[in-house]
Amino acid sequence: MENRPDLNTHIDEDNIAWLHFDKQDSGTNVLSASVLEGFYETLLELVECKPRGLVILSDKPNGFIAGADVREFTQLENYDQALDAIQRGQAVFDRLAALPFPTVALIHGFCLGGGLELSLACRYRIARDDKGTRLGLPEVRLGIHPGFGGSARLTPLVGALHAMDLMLSGRTVDGRTAKRMGIVDYALPERHLKTAARALILDPPPPHKPARLQALTNHAWVRPVLAKVFEYQVGKKARKEHYPAPWALIDIWRNFADAERDMLHAEAESVARLIVGSTAQNLIRVFLLQEQLKALGNHSDYHPQRVHVVGAGIMGGDIAAWCAFRGMQVTLQDQSPERIAPAIKRAHQLFKRRLRRPRPVQEAMDRLMPDHRGLGVERADVVIEAIFEDADAKRQLYAQLEPRMRADAILATNTSSIPLGELRTVLKQPQRLVGLHFFNPVAKMQLVEIVRDEVTDADVVLRATTFARRIDRLPLPVTSTPGFLVNRILMPYLLEAVQLESEGVPAIEIDRQAVAFGMPMGPVELADTVGLDICLHVAENLGEHFNVELPQRLRDLVSQGNLGRKSGRGFYQYKKGKPVKPVWPRVHHAGEEVIDRMILRMLNEVVACLREKVVEKADHLDGGMVYGTGFAPFRGGPLHYIESTGADILYQRLNSLEQKFGIRFKPDSGWKDVAGFSLSDNMASE
Repeated sequence: MENRPDLNTHIDEDNIAWLHFDKQDSGTNVLSASVLEGFYETLLELVECKPRGLVILSDKPNGFIAGADVREFTQLENYDQALDAIQRGQAVFDRLAALPFPTVALIHGFCLGGGLELSLACRYRIARDDKGTRLGLPEVRLGIHPGFGGSARLTPLVGALHAMDLMLSGRTVDGRTAKRMGIVDYALPERHLKTAARALILDPPPPHKPARLQALTNHAWVRPVLAKVFEYQVGKKARKEHYPAPWALIDIWRNFADAERDMLHAEAESVARLIVGSTAQNLIRVFLLQEQLKALGNHSDYHPQRVHVVGAGIMGGDIAAWCAFRGMQVTLQDQSPERIAPAIKRAHQLFKRRLRRPRPVQEAMDRLMPDHRGLGVERADVVIEAIFEDADAKRQLYAQLEPRMRADAILATNTSSIPLGELRTVLKQPQRLVGLHFFNPVAKMQLVEIVRDEVTDADVVLRATTFARRIDRLPLPVTSTPGFLVNRILMPYLLEAVQLESEGVPAIEIDRQAVAFGMPMGPVELADTVGLDICLHVAENLGEHFNVELPQRLRDLVSQGNLGRKSGRGFYQYKKGKPVKPVWPRVHHAGEEVIDRMILRMLNEVVACLREKVVEKADHLDGGMVYGTGFAPFRGGPLHYIESTGADILYQRLNSLEQKFGIRFKPDSGWKDVAGFSLSDNMASE
C-alpha cells in the first residue's frame, strides 16, 4: 500500500487494513479537497489488495475527523463550483460504502459533519465511551445541511426522529448516547476499541437496522405529518428567511427519503445553492471569527488548576460553577455559608443538566468548595473578584486579597464597566490586575472580555487569555475604557428601545422588529432579563464618560422596584420566569424608523470603538458582538453588516435621525474611515 501525506495504511497479519487519518500541519483532521482525493485513491488501491476488512481511525489525540475544511467553502464562487465539489465528496463516500469487505470506523473525540458522514458510509461504527467523544452533523450552524450523504444514510439507519433532530439542531451526542440511538454499534473504553474492530472484521455480524417503529418514521405516508412537526419545531428557533438550511433539509427528506440516490442528488444540489448564499457565507465567516478568538489562548504553557472566586451572587456563583464544570478546583467565598448555598444549589442543577450521570455530577460537586473564610486564596492560580459594581468596595477587597495571594497568581475582576485604573490604586503590584468580564448566563455565553490597559503586564494578559480557553470560553482582549466593548455598544441600543417604549411604541413591537432583524431576543425583554437596575447602573457609569442620555422611564421602573424578570415585573410581567406578553395592537403602525433608531445607535458606537481601538482587529469586534450579544449571526457581525449595506447609506440615515431626534444620533467621526473617500468628502463639506 502507498502511504500519502495525510493517510497512512498498513495491512496486518490477519489481512486487515488499518487506515490512519493524520492531516499534516494541522492539529485536527479535516476533509480538505486534497485529503478526499488521497482517500479515494487509497480506496481504489484497497479494492485491488482485497484485504479481509478495513478499519479507519485517527492518529490525532483530539478526535476522529472534525468535518470538511471550512476555509475551502469561502473559495466557492458559484453554484456550479459548489455542486462539483460536493458531488466529488459524495463519490468518495459512495466508493467507501461499496467496498466488498467489512469496514469499521473507530471513533474517538470529535466526529462531526463530514467525519460522521464518512463513518456512516462504513458498515460498522465503534465509539470510545467517554465525555470527550462527540458525534454530530452541525452543518446548520454554517447555514447548510449535510452534503456528503449524511441525511441519506442517517435517516434510514436510526429513523427520522433521531436523525432529523441531530441535523436540524446541530447538537452533538457522546458515544453512549450514539449507541442508544443506533448511530454506532458499540461504545467502549479505549482499551477495547481495536479488539472490537478486529472482531467485527473477522466475524462480521449483520449491519445495524432500525427498529420497526424507527423505520416507520420514514414511510411516505408518515413523512408529510412529521415534516409539519419538524417545521413547527424549527420555526420556534429560526426564521426561514434568515436561516433557510433546516427548512431545505426538511423538504429533501419529505420528498426523497425512500429513494437514496434521489436524496443524494437533492442533498448535493441544495447544499450547493445554500453554500454560495449570503447566510451560509456569513455564518462561515462567524465560524472563522470564532476560530480566531480560540487561537488567542492557544500559545501558552500556562495550566491553571485552582480558582478562587469572591462573590457568590448570580455572576460569581455561576463563574465558580462553570470553572468546576470544566475541571478546575474551585473555592467560592462570600460573607457567610448562607450566601454561598444558593450558588451551590444552582451549580448542582447545572451539573445534572450537563453531565446527567451521577458519578460525573458528584465529581464536579467535589471540585466546588464553599469557602466563606477565603482559605483558598493562598493556593489559587487565579483569583476572580465578582462582587457588586462599587469601586470603593472592590478596592477594599483587593487590599485584603493581595497580601495573601501567591506572587504568580492572577488577580481578575469581573467588573462590567469600571476601568482598571480606578480599581488598582491600592495594589502594591498594580500590573497583576486584569479584567475577566463574563456575561450572563455564564454557562451559555461563550465570550469573556480580557480587559487590560497600559499598566497591565503582558504576561498576565496572556495567562488570563489562556485561562479563558482552559474553561472553554472565547477570549476577547479589549482596552480598559468605560463599558469595554460589548456593554458600551449594547447600551445605546437598549436605551433607544426604552426611549421608544416611553414614546408609546409597544414593547412587544419593539422586540418584534429586533427579532425580525435577526437579534436572538428583543431589547426590551433583554433589559428585563439582565435586570433594569443593572442596566441603569451601567448606563449611569457610561453616562459619566460619554454623555449618555438616560430615559426617565428606566429610572422610574427601578425606583418602583420593578427590576425585570428577577422581580416578576419590569417592562413585562413574568410568570415562572417567562414574560407574559400582550397581544400586539394592530392599530399601531410602526415603520422602519423603530429598528433604524435602535440598530443605528448600536452601529454608531461600533464605529466609535473601532476608531478608538478598543479592540486590536476589526474581526475581533465582529466576533465579540456576535458571541457577546448574539448580534444577528447570519449578517456576519456589525462591521460586516455596515460593509454589505453600505457605510455611506447608513451614515446618511444617521444624519437624518440626528436632525429629527438630536445629538444622540450624531455620526461618529470614525465613519469616514469605515466608508472611505466618498464619505470623507461628505463629512468635510458639512
